[in-house]
Amino acid sequence: MRAQTTTNHLPGPMLKAVLGPVLLLQGLWVRLRTPRLPEAQGPRRGRTGAGPQLRLLVLGDSSAAGVGVASQSEALLGQLTQALGRFFMVHYRLEARTGVTTAEAIDSLARQDIAPADAVVTALGVNDLTAGRNLSAWLDDQKRLIEFLRARMHPRVIMLSGLPPVHRFPALPEPLRWYLGVGAQAYNTALEELARRNGVLFLPLDFSMDVSLMATDGFHPGRGIYHGWARRAADGLQAALTADGHGASGAFETAAPSDPAPEGPPGRTPIPGRPSPRHLEPREESYPCSDC
Repeated sequence: MRAQTTTNHLPGPMLKAVLGPVLLLQGLWVRLRTPRLPEAQGPRRGRTGAGPQLRLLVLGDSSAAGVGVASQSEALLGQLTQALGRFFMVHYRLEARTGVTTAEAIDSLARQDIAPADAVVTALGVNDLTAGRNLSAWLDDQKRLIEFLRARMHPRVIMLSGLPPVHRFPALPEPLRWYLGVGAQAYNTALEELARRNGVLFLPLDFSMDVSLMATDGFHPGRGIYHGWARRAADGLQAALTADGHGASGAFETAAPSDPAPEGPPGRTPIPGRPSPRHLEPREESYPCSDC
């Protein structure tokens, strides 16, 4: 079985049963030998930039928390707010924790007094995958997350980040790397469709990744990868906010043209003020950046 082999379906129960003992042992081995890197240090709330007011929430797991770099300025949050801050006064908040699943992220937010946000960027799914969360159950969690965010925070834009290219993670041995990679691809395919149906943005993270730009644990992003992720997220957010009548036109290079919005189920009408579904096509790049 080759690491680059992917499919839109999770491995069947028979294959899982055959590989189960090997996958379990490899999973334990990875946990024991992989260094546990800390979350990035630095403020998780604040404001930066100049221009129209933009309230931003970044929500997620260890990747959103900046594991793999030393400071939040190098992580997704810092590089995203820096990019957006060129054109907005960004009031930002980070809610992220290592190991959190989608359901746990919802529960954590529900226990807090969360202020409204104009834009929400999520990074959730890897821990659901490694925990063996059923695909349909995980999609239910993601749909519940969208509904929760809309009901409690009233965002103009929600951006769901896809799962990273797990099948390229050097920290994972075969066949565990292949198995989780197939699962990640299935998660991404389903998440993209969910985003289309619910009028939110889907940001694929299957970049042409230079392994040397990953963190030392071989599992998390390094600064260069965070840079590319943040840049493309900023492009997509600005394009959607501009289309929604928020912010200055032409602030960022726009993402690839969006596909036509699919018709919703009978009896449903578009939600006023919501951006059309948009799929942000990945760029072929390995994230070289002069200041990384």
